[in-house]
Amino acid sequence: MAKIKRDDEVVVIAGKDKGKRGKVVSVTEGRVVVSGLNMVKKHVKANPNRGETGGIVEREASTDISNVAVYNQATQKADRIGYKVLENGDKVRIFKSTGEVVETK
Repeated sequence: MAKIKRDDEVVVIAGKDKGKRGKVVSVTEGRVVVSGLNMVKKHVKANPNRGETGGIVEREASTDISNVAVYNQATQKADRIGYKVLENGDKVRIFKSTGEVVETK
């Protein structure tokens, strides 16, 4: 079970976008892509077969997963994630500061 999942709201805790919030678009091999953050300019070659024009496009780049933390609505801050096994045997993610279950969307 991953500590940070797609559609989680996260806060950047290190880097050029420190303090900004966004929603996780994808998680792969220790890296996350957060919507609207870590924007980079990428030079794209035209592909006439697909009907794509070339040029410079701005898009989100991946960020290391250690540089983001899940946003806790109750405390209005970034929070760490832990795990807890419920009585019915389900394993859920919880916020370390409050012990509340993280809502999955």
